[in-house]
Amino acid sequence: MAGRLFAIGDIHGCARELEVLLGGLPLARGDTVVFVGDYIDRGPDSRAVVDQVLEVRARPDVMTICLKGNHEDMCLDYLGRGGHWGDAWSMNGGGATLKSYGIDPRLAGAEAAAHLPREHVAFFDKLDHSFTAEGWLFVHAGIRPDRPLEQQQDEDLLWIRDEFIVVPHALPYTVVFGHTPQRRVLSDLPYKVGIDTGCVYGGRLSCLELQERVLYQVAYGSDRVRTCALADGSVRLRR
Repeated sequence: MAGRLFAIGDIHGCARELEVLLGGLPLARGDTVVFVGDYIDRGPDSRAVVDQVLEVRARPDVMTICLKGNHEDMCLDYLGRGGHWGDAWSMNGGGATLKSYGIDPRLAGAEAAAHLPREHVAFFDKLDHSFTAEGWLFVHAGIRPDRPLEQQQDEDLLWIRDEFIVVPHALPYTVVFGHTPQRRVLSDLPYKVGIDTGCVYGGRLSCLELQERVLYQVAYGSDRVRTCALADGSVRLRR
């Protein structure tokens, strides 16, 4: 990789905060941006979030990696396009997503799918489950600590929580993940870093630049990006 490596945590429809964050990141040619999933649901404007992510992905000077979250997986199943647990999507914020597209949340999946922009459906369809770079492993939720990378199951990559978070692993990577909201970035080096800081719940939207470990954050409802070193904005697990 020629440039720096940035990782952005769960967004959940917080389009305004994402706009502020992206505007405040010092992205330059050769940099890589990794989104760890959960772009949609619960927040006020999932459609605008996807539009913004697509704009970043279209930049010729920056490499963008978009991972799938469990909420995109539920959405795809609801729409009849694979995935799992689509019957639980509505009660997990799917209704807010449909409203952001001007779609009646009472519509069945196939009907709703017909009203979504094709490029957005294609975006959900092609999301990756993991990405590795320079000793970092990016996933949405985590990994099974007792399994090598090639034996990890998609459901764990999208859904796992405590079985991963509180246990060290033997993989030759530091795992960067979202999914489980924390009040602060969770730093348990060299094993893992959790960057879901619960923006949609009134917390912050976080982006971590990994080489220098600089943390960029936007508080819910704020129009300002704050920065600090990871050690100043993190918590460490006790074993």
